[in-house]
Amino acid sequence: MSDMNSELEVGAITYAGNDEDDIRRRVHKALNGAEAHQLTWFQRLSAVVIVLSIVLAILATEPAISSSLGPIGPAFELAFITFFATEYGLRLWAAGADPRYSGVLGRIRYALTPIALLDLASILPYFAGWGTQSFLVRLLRLFRLLALSRLVRYSAAMQLVLRSVFERRHELLFSVSLAGSVILLSAAALYSVEADVQPEAFGSIPRALWWSVSTLTTVGYGDVVPVTVLGRLFAGITALSGIGLIAMPTGILSAAFSEAFRAKRDFKQRGAPGSPSRDEGLRRLE
Repeated sequence: MSDMNSELEVGAITYAGNDEDDIRRRVHKALNGAEAHQLTWFQRLSAVVIVLSIVLAILATEPAISSSLGPIGPAFELAFITFFATEYGLRLWAAGADPRYSGVLGRIRYALTPIALLDLASILPYFAGWGTQSFLVRLLRLFRLLALSRLVRYSAAMQLVLRSVFERRHELLFSVSLAGSVILLSAAALYSVEADVQPEAFGSIPRALWWSVSTLTTVGYGDVVPVTVLGRLFAGITALSGIGLIAMPTGILSAAFSEAFRAKRDFKQRGAPGSPSRDEGLRRLE
């Protein structure tokens, strides 16, 4: 009888464990989806709540709208933070359904992933977003817009764009570094030839940086212009350099997007299960 009771107890414990694992898998499926390009009901609800929270965060920066909302605004904010905090806790708990994040150390690894850190960063400012309108509070409130990044996990196109940018990160970093070098050199050149004539605009390299940035990006506000011959010569060189520097990352990204979408299209049209082309397409998309 004792052995039978022990067996029943063990069986009950085993069943409870399986039941908990089954619930965890169901929650994980609801949070992350099971099929590509198809959102679960919870993902649709989360996307709606994210958009509503962004709209409220934008409207709250207008004093007239914020005062007209009265206590309704803080009530909605409390509802949003409760939803997001609950979702974050569920994601942390359900991450154990993935073998990569099982156990305590696995949960820590999941919490340190970029998408989980973005989730946490979009939640924390709510706790400091109420009260005085100090500069720090306003700055923290801007981080509420990070909730928009949570929509990335629900869009295959967004994920494809981010993957393309990541694959071309070295080329993009080079173009950004080159643009920064040209901005600094042009600011130093204008400081050298225009500082005595226009000390308010070009009296130092930091002052000249504003002109350099607006000229290199082909914006050209016209609020600050060089008046000397050498200054105008350097300004022309800077403006012409800006055309090429702006086109460089554009070409890099367009090539990356074209390659990524072509690989995805080929994978859908010609990739048969188990075929080499399908496996190669999977490796390129992962």
